[in-house]
Amino acid sequence: MTSSDSKASADKPRLTEQEKKNNHIASEQKRRQAIREGFDRLANIVPGMEGQGRSEAVVLQATIEFMKQQLEEREELMKSCKDKGID
Repeated sequence: MTSSDSKASADKPRLTEQEKKNNHIASEQKRRQAIREGFDRLANIVPGMEGQGRSEAVVLQATIEFMKQQLEEREELMKSCKDKGID
């Protein structure tokens, strides 16, 4: 550490406990908001979720079922193409 580094850190005041607490609360609120927005995006993409409550468990279960259905449809399409000689 150079003398200018130690001077810069000495000039910068340390956060108070309340400031640390406020920063932590703000970070946690931001994290929760990002999760809510992610679940809202999923609910908008997955058919049948319109007008449903925003229970995370319900959204995740519906997403799993939707993805399984999409994968089955993909497999069927791939098999159909292969049967027709299409790669």
